[in-house]
Amino acid sequence: MSESTYAPTMLGAHAQTPEAKAAYDARYERILACARLEQPDRMPVAMQSFFWPATHGGITYQELMYDYHKAKKVCFDVVAEFEPDGVYPLLMGTNMGRALEKLEFKQLQWPGHGVGPMQPFQYLDREYMKAEEYDDFLFDPTGFYLHTYLPRVAGAFEGFDKLPDFPGLHYFRLVNGIRPFALPEVRASFEKIVAAAEETNVFFANHLDWVNQINAAGFPLINGGNSIAPYDFIADYFRGATGMMKDLFRHKEKLKQVLDKAAVFIARMTITNARAANHPIVFIPIHWAPDAFMSPKQFEEFWWPSFRRLMMTLIEADLIPMPLWEADCTKRLEVIKDIPPGKCIYWFERTDMVKAFEVLGDRVALRGNLSPSLMTTGQPHEVDAAVKRLVDEVWRKGGKLILDGAFGIPDETPAPNVRAMFDAARKYAG
Repeated sequence: MSESTYAPTMLGAHAQTPEAKAAYDARYERILACARLEQPDRMPVAMQSFFWPATHGGITYQELMYDYHKAKKVCFDVVAEFEPDGVYPLLMGTNMGRALEKLEFKQLQWPGHGVGPMQPFQYLDREYMKAEEYDDFLFDPTGFYLHTYLPRVAGAFEGFDKLPDFPGLHYFRLVNGIRPFALPEVRASFEKIVAAAEETNVFFANHLDWVNQINAAGFPLINGGNSIAPYDFIADYFRGATGMMKDLFRHKEKLKQVLDKAAVFIARMTITNARAANHPIVFIPIHWAPDAFMSPKQFEEFWWPSFRRLMMTLIEADLIPMPLWEADCTKRLEVIKDIPPGKCIYWFERTDMVKAFEVLGDRVALRGNLSPSLMTTGQPHEVDAAVKRLVDEVWRKGGKLILDGAFGIPDETPAPNVRAMFDAARKYAG
């Protein structure tokens, strides 16, 4: 696919003036130029956050989760006030409380559901797939999803454990095999799923309306969709932390087979979603790659191969993977350099950005990485100094840097520190 396939388009009723279009195009090009390892007119600044728009806008986290109108307003206001070059899809990260309720989602607690109205998400790390179920997953992932996994993670699907085994249904057996669809439990599940889907359509329509508003005002999204590393996919959402760490020793070959299979269907899903969003950059939060989580040998044997395969598939589809390497990944830098130049953006949380530039500067654009403690407890002049260091030691030495927080703007960040980050970027690398 050509680069023009992902040219941004304006949707909906929010008209874009010629001035706003010029500003939009300039911001979008800054991000893409960095990804191509070309020098943009100035260093771009991104905006990623979850509940900080609520903090800044004077509403509760729960309201951000459940109130479509309030969420759109506070998320639009922070974009208009700070004028980032690229914006995370802010509503998609938070405004799904009603849909989660109707889905009876079990893997997460969120503001107003399991935690207080001013508390962030709490993920429930549990074993959602047992070690002895690897074979079922490998033989028929879709069947495993329908009969076992979905009923475990969302109450709306609980009747699906009564569905027939679809492989093998044929001829008259197809007629007799559909009888479980008439069961009360199955019917109830379909009714709940339809209700959840209808709410998700409302949620998504509000997301699109917000995107149209910021686009019309001259601000592009920095990514159109998300993805996940195959290892993290299984560790986080299927086996849980304890189960996955045991699998590195007890179920090595089965784990590798599952990771290879997951890399294929995750890539397909990601490409489909990116094309629907009409945006080439794919955000990939990385959870299990940090230096402290596994040995270099284990990283090279279990984590990296399936992720590299995923990234190469996305690159071949003209997408731009943007992994967020959480925690410290210094020991991984030489390994994760093994990708084509000018095709990715690497976002680092705690890895020293100067070291990352030394190893990866001729291979990828960089994003980050102002410290959360600095942003939440520091003073504006300290934020200013931290930005200047990144400009002096990375940007001015040829690094293609997209400035951001280590993981965006922390929820508790004082507004003057956010203003200091944006102002310093334009003062020192404008």
